[in-house]
Amino acid sequence: MAKVTIDGHLIEVPDGTTILEAARKIDGEAPPTMCYYSKLKTSGGYCRSCLVKVSKDSEKDPRPMPKLVASCRTPVMDGMEVQSTTSPEVIEARKGIVEFLLMNHPLDCPICDQAGECDLQDLAYEHGAAKSRYEFERRTFEKIDIGEKIKLHMTRCILCYRCVKVADQLTDHRVHGVLNRGDVSEISTYIQKAVENEFSGNMIDVCPVGALTDKTFRFKSRVWYVDPFDAHRDCPKCSGKVRLWYKGEEVYRVTGRKDKWGEVEEFICNECRYDKKKTADWVVEESSKIDRHSVISQNHYVLKEPPHKPLLNSVEVVPHNYQLEEKKK
Repeated sequence: MAKVTIDGHLIEVPDGTTILEAARKIDGEAPPTMCYYSKLKTSGGYCRSCLVKVSKDSEKDPRPMPKLVASCRTPVMDGMEVQSTTSPEVIEARKGIVEFLLMNHPLDCPICDQAGECDLQDLAYEHGAAKSRYEFERRTFEKIDIGEKIKLHMTRCILCYRCVKVADQLTDHRVHGVLNRGDVSEISTYIQKAVENEFSGNMIDVCPVGALTDKTFRFKSRVWYVDPFDAHRDCPKCSGKVRLWYKGEEVYRVTGRKDKWGEVEEFICNECRYDKKKTADWVVEESSKIDRHSVISQNHYVLKEPPHKPLLNSVEVVPHNYQLEEKKK
């Protein structure tokens, strides 16, 4: 076990734990991530969004590390001291990372299906700058269908590699990947609509931006207008534990359940995602717990009734009768 101090909080974690995972165990703000995914092996180290400052390496070597390090790839040492949100140097570095990520990313949040649950959108609001110094023409790509129900908008992609690792680690064979090098790199397939594996829909769930979208939900509704409910079914292919997104009594989309870090708790199959969009197909458990800081929680943070009954908000707003109060006086 190693004792590490992160932003003044002391925590003891097993040897080999990364700084990022240690920070997530503290009731505070963990470093942001755009490429790291705890359930995908070898992920992380691409985007540099999780940079932190190590002001003390260890008890044996108390010297600070000379440069900022990626917390998702750096293991803790006994006696290590880390600054994440308390270091102006780190905040300034993350600001530069956001500027770099937005260099080619289009600012089309008003028409993007990922708006409201976009990691890059959150990162830009927290660490972004009002203006960009980039004056050159941004690269653009044509929208293509890489699967029967998956639309690829490569112009929005930040090359986090999550979708590639999903295909590598969840399916029998991968048919898409990163083509070319440098500033012309792109996620693609040699043949359109080539992605046909049973777990391909998880690429949509792990995408931190709106580069991969569900064609069955695309442009149907803003995410804050639909109500999330946890549900399950007996599925021979996956755990069957999903999140149903209702508008009224209609299921608009089915996704994997996500934890507080925005990561899918368990990957689900395409049958659950695309073919089971009726309430009768599921055992609806309860309304999903959505963080109050999320735009999805607006007006319906927690719902009382299951979707086959009238939906009621958790807080009933009763108008105050001032005239009656005056009469009582």
